[in-house]
Amino acid sequence: QVQLVESGGGSVQAGGSLRLSCAASGVTVRAYCMGWFRQAPGKEREAVATSDSAYGSTVYADSVQGRFGISRDNAKNTLSLQMNSLQPEDTAMYYCAAGRVRWGSCRGLSSVAFTYWGQGTQVTVSS
Repeated sequence: QVQLVESGGGSVQAGGSLRLSCAASGVTVRAYCMGWFRQAPGKEREAVATSDSAYGSTVYADSVQGRFGISRDNAKNTLSLQMNSLQPEDTAMYYCAAGRVRWGSCRGLSSVAFTYWGQGTQVTVSS
């Protein structure tokens, strides 16, 4: 059974930083497509960053390019999202997601490749 548990959310002022973590069980983060998505109130869910297996490509949404960084800790089987220079428009519930095809592609910023989802962690950025 796959379980993804996010942590690290919170409230921060504009310009600040947060680091989100996703603890995975039932899936090896090294070998599967992993990603971070977010959903703000009244808006559609959107991809923030996706990462093919540890040997593949990483893609960022234009809105976070240069500010956010996705990474894996294979020893701890966790996925992280370092968020710098946060802005009020980054306020959202952030979700960790994993694909189900070993060594499969994330197919960019689409959610099609993702099967497993965490419960989310809230990020609030005040101006």
